[in-house]
Amino acid sequence: MAAFRFVLLALCLLLPLLLLGGWKRWRRGRAGQHVVAVVLGDVGRSPRMQYHVLSLAKHGFSVTLLGFCNSKPRDELLQNNRIQIVGLTELQSLAVGPRVFQYGVKVVFQAVYLLWKLMWSEPGTYIFLQNPPGLPGIAVCWFVGCLCGSKLVIDWHNYGYSIMGLVHGPNHPLVLLAKWYERFFGRLSHLNLCVTNAMREDLAENWHIRAMTVYDKPASFFKETPLDVQHRLFMKLGASHSPFRARSEPEDPAMERSAFTEWDAGSGLVTRLHGRPALLVSSTSWTEDEDFSILLAALEKFEQLTLDGHNLPSLVCVITGKGPLREYYSCLIRQKRFQNIQVCTPWLEAEDYPLLLGSADLGVCLHTSSSGLDLPMKVVDMFGCCLPVCAVNFKCLHELVKHDENGLVFEDSEELAAQLQMLFSNFPDPAGKLNLFRKNLQESAQLRWDESWVQTVLPLVTDT
Repeated sequence: MAAFRFVLLALCLLLPLLLLGGWKRWRRGRAGQHVVAVVLGDVGRSPRMQYHVLSLAKHGFSVTLLGFCNSKPRDELLQNNRIQIVGLTELQSLAVGPRVFQYGVKVVFQAVYLLWKLMWSEPGTYIFLQNPPGLPGIAVCWFVGCLCGSKLVIDWHNYGYSIMGLVHGPNHPLVLLAKWYERFFGRLSHLNLCVTNAMREDLAENWHIRAMTVYDKPASFFKETPLDVQHRLFMKLGASHSPFRARSEPEDPAMERSAFTEWDAGSGLVTRLHGRPALLVSSTSWTEDEDFSILLAALEKFEQLTLDGHNLPSLVCVITGKGPLREYYSCLIRQKRFQNIQVCTPWLEAEDYPLLLGSADLGVCLHTSSSGLDLPMKVVDMFGCCLPVCAVNFKCLHELVKHDENGLVFEDSEELAAQLQMLFSNFPDPAGKLNLFRKNLQESAQLRWDESWVQTVLPLVTDT
């Protein structure tokens, strides 16, 4: 209890100083239109909030973005003189006391620390907060908004308590407390955005919170990758990941070859290799709401079909991302003895990720949503690159994936394996289903993020 008492004492001693410092800054005046954006997570792995910040800056706002800087954000953020990124320090887990105590100390520390950072930042007309994680962010941002006259905007990506429930169980006291907290403080916000109509309806019916649906949309840099850029990407990735390397060296020294492409130095022409492997891509945050054993089981069935003589290509399966279960699944992957399938799990630079999606043949999504109310942004990005997708089914997936139109929906590994067999039969087949899905995506009038943001969010933040 000594550590907990120390944190409470520190809070009591620091609070007057925090408020005094913030009051002094607030009294200096609030020139121009300024917004504070808060992510109690890794900024580099929070694309939707990066897009919010970029859109705000593009439309005349200056922005202070507070968040953890564990991975590099997009260059557009770093190079924009209207955007200031303020790095937050994350308290690592304590090694003493029960887990509930450790979690309580961490929350109190984050509350004090975030309060200090916000009160010493330039106050904004709005405070944009990503939720989850919303504990303790919602309460702290609401409190600072009351002091500085800022309006709190919560962008509901999911429910934080539902994610906690995957680890602790839905009836754990911490989960129930987190649910009460989100519901109580969520009602105190000025504006609410959410990612699906299903979530909007749930917030209204069960939480009495009015929200506007702002669907995730691909940014402009998610597009099909030109063949010469694909080749450079494959050569770059091949330096550290063997599945991207050529299976054999070209006889002509003027030729440069990857596993998928070949470049003629004399003519500058890039061509796809005959008999190349199919490139399958999935991205993940390696959390409990994505079961990659489904994909691994489907790959085993696909491998057996290949060994049985079916006309199927070899596969390169790339699974990108960082997260707590990455090492667990990497260990499972290493135990597989595939002959015609290669699997790698790179962490890509922010600029390389859209290039990879735009170079792939098929995307696979295993996101199931802890609440059943959010949609996988990775599929949005894949569609922006005109990349067909196979996605595991859940409650509101139909708001994004149209079965047999822009992709396929599956329930289990058996169904996914059958879909892989159907899509990759006689690969590459110009008349096949895979090309039909890609053509449908190319011909669809996809709204991009900034166009959608101008129609939905901009009127809300300019109507002050």
